[in-house]
Amino acid sequence: MKNTEAIDPAGTSMDHQSTTGLNPQTHRLLVAPIVPMLLRMAWPNVLIMVAQASTGLIETWWLSHLGTHALAGMALVFPPVMLVQMISAGALGGGISSAIARALGSGRREDADALVLHAVAINVGCGLIVSIVMLAFGRPIYQGLGGRGGELDAALTYSNIVFSGNVLLWAMNALASVIRGTGNMLVPAVVICCGVVGLIPLSPLLIFGWGPIPALGIAGGGVALLVFYAAGTATLAWYVVSGRNLTRFRWVALRWSMLLGILRVGAFSAINSLQTNVTIALATALVASIAGADAVAGFGTGARLEYFLIPITFGLGAPMVALVGVNIGAGLHHRALHIALIGAALAFSLTEAIGVAAAIWPDKWLLLFSVEPHIIETGAAYLRIVGPVYGFFGLGLSLYFASQGAGRLFWPLLGGTLRMVVALGGGWLALRLTNSLDGLFVALALGLAVYGLVLAAAVRSGAWFR
Repeated sequence: MKNTEAIDPAGTSMDHQSTTGLNPQTHRLLVAPIVPMLLRMAWPNVLIMVAQASTGLIETWWLSHLGTHALAGMALVFPPVMLVQMISAGALGGGISSAIARALGSGRREDADALVLHAVAINVGCGLIVSIVMLAFGRPIYQGLGGRGGELDAALTYSNIVFSGNVLLWAMNALASVIRGTGNMLVPAVVICCGVVGLIPLSPLLIFGWGPIPALGIAGGGVALLVFYAAGTATLAWYVVSGRNLTRFRWVALRWSMLLGILRVGAFSAINSLQTNVTIALATALVASIAGADAVAGFGTGARLEYFLIPITFGLGAPMVALVGVNIGAGLHHRALHIALIGAALAFSLTEAIGVAAAIWPDKWLLLFSVEPHIIETGAAYLRIVGPVYGFFGLGLSLYFASQGAGRLFWPLLGGTLRMVVALGGGWLALRLTNSLDGLFVALALGLAVYGLVLAAAVRSGAWFR
């Protein structure tokens, strides 16, 4: 679709002639055909997100060889680790990309440059806070999620190492978001994919040892992850500081207006990310309330596929943040809405295909991590019930990212709240009435459907611009 006219925030007409003075890379985001441009920007970002999500899967696969306690311990740690990744890359990262994209779209190049330092400052500060909280209160948090005995010990060992270097992850995602905000998806993809390739031999080397290198067990997985974060941060920092990025690093006095410009989107987005992870974490606790460690491990392994959908959808969502932000910054509202709806349709198709495949062949996923019959049974029951509605999760999540670009987060927050109420409230009630995990899984599925449908209806109706 090629728009020739749109309405700017003040209500005046604005055509493409007014955008020709922008940087050529920014100008292309305002005039290029939507579908080819979105797919061209999305494929490297899907690659980067699949690669980054694969770090958790690689760790889990190797650690599953250490036994059920290690696998159940990873199921306890996975929600907090994913929450941090989602907030640093998807929530605050989306706020960073959105602010930079809107500044570039409106021709404010100096503001876009100044936002680089503000982005790093916000993420590093948040990373330090998260490290302090998880190191100080990790034990009661994992106990609250149902952790006991050997699985709790395994969870704490892995968690303490990963969160001791947590600031590296936040810094890496801040820099990647800065680069993505300019429309450049390829460089972060290459850097993180190379890091994942290095993680494949490094994880088993540190977990099981070899030659003079001692076997660190579950702790080795955490150390390997920190090495990956450190290398990614250093490489992306070099790319930005060297001047190769469209937005340049500049030492400037921190300004509240710029910090709030990022946090206004990022903080509300963080609540949405928190809702997703709290839903899974509390669902894990509900499973633990009526079943043992095998059921917790089975549910955690099955739900890990849902987590895997988040970075895949983010692969489409990050370009949508940049594209929607740039076009709204330039006043091209109708084009921004079309970008959101096209991206949402693509995300629904992709995640629904994955969910249906998982429901038909759940063992193909579960056997990657365990051969224990009770683990397989619980995980398969979850995937058969929840997998067929994964498309609605992808639909809602993609529109959440588009809403970041628009700077409008009310409807994603409402959709996430409704999902929690339906999934957890309905799941708790189902367990009380039936004492069966199937009832909980049905409630989780209904929660995903509500989330996607509410956001789709709101965005399609023009809620961003009212």
